[in-house]
Amino acid sequence: MINNLIQLRHLLHQNAELSNYEELTSGIVKQYIIDLNPTEIINFDYGFAFVWDSYKKGETIMFRADMDALPIQGECDVSYCSKNPNVNHSCGHDGHMTILYGLAKKISNDLPQTGKVVLLFQPAEETGEGAHNITEDPKFNSIKPDKIFGLHNIPGFAENKILLKKDSFACASRGMIIKLYGKTSHAAEPENGISPVFAIEKLINRFHKLIREKALFKEFTSLTIIHIRLGEIAFGTSPGYAEVMVTLRSATNTDMQSLIEKSERIVQQVCKEEVLSNEISYKDIFPAVVNNHGCVDIVSKATEKLGLTTETLKEPFKWSEDFSYYTNSYAGAFFGLGAGIKHPSLHNPEYDFPDEIIDTGVEIFYQIYKDCRLLANQFKL
Repeated sequence: MINNLIQLRHLLHQNAELSNYEELTSGIVKQYIIDLNPTEIINFDYGFAFVWDSYKKGETIMFRADMDALPIQGECDVSYCSKNPNVNHSCGHDGHMTILYGLAKKISNDLPQTGKVVLLFQPAEETGEGAHNITEDPKFNSIKPDKIFGLHNIPGFAENKILLKKDSFACASRGMIIKLYGKTSHAAEPENGISPVFAIEKLINRFHKLIREKALFKEFTSLTIIHIRLGEIAFGTSPGYAEVMVTLRSATNTDMQSLIEKSERIVQQVCKEEVLSNEISYKDIFPAVVNNHGCVDIVSKATEKLGLTTETLKEPFKWSEDFSYYTNSYAGAFFGLGAGIKHPSLHNPEYDFPDEIIDTGVEIFYQIYKDCRLLANQFKL
């Protein structure tokens, strides 16, 4: 089966598509899985939930893979390079989809005896929109998974090592957009205007002071100023408008809420001092991925049965993942699959998902499926 899986992975890599444009990707996935006779196919824009239903009372177990690629030009010297300019699977979602297809093949020969199993192929993970939109869709709410599992390949760790952590596995993050409104004037008469330039200076200093005060937060937090726009390129004009964009990040959802409140308070204080009005908005919103202890235990026991090496993480990963929208509402576990200690990092033009870890991903998902089924039967007894 592994050669078939590698062929699929390479096909998906060749046809990489950006978030919310995964039309060909979804077509490939559907073409492969429809032959495995799922009892139901639920459509979510370019995503799908493939259901194998026993039509007997029992738990609903869900597994998820992300589908989108990144706006990156890959540095590719293989035969299956992306055909789409400046679009590349530099995060490994082609591998994640392939692993879930491998699980589908196994399930098609080992159908659930009670309850149902659902394989969710989700678009738009990179923007945080995909999981949010799916969980808000009434069709997803009708599924109501009892447990949901997902994985992500992680360069920097040995191939096939399983990375586990209870509670926060990956950080919360969001982009904060601050619009500052003053009054434009002639550059020769700046006293007749209200420039945001001094407000920007104060925001930078106070944001840096805020994030250095570690006692204000329980765990890791960060605030990164990523973009500033001030006025126009016109030497005769004193600016009356500015934008400041900031990435807020925290290990927990509680600290994120505190960071938001404190950051917004700083903006309001500065604008009052500088006689500016303001607007604050957010995009790329990712809650923290908070793992359910019982679901992590299921993953841990599955790795033991397969004889896989595991590592329990002490701190959550600083990056974010929209799997968090599922764990906000349902019991779930998200875990890492080592991609190689020296493997190029995620979101790197040289990154390419290692085919050597596909089989491990399939086997651990399948073992989790079997163990969940066993647990459900034991509980029933």
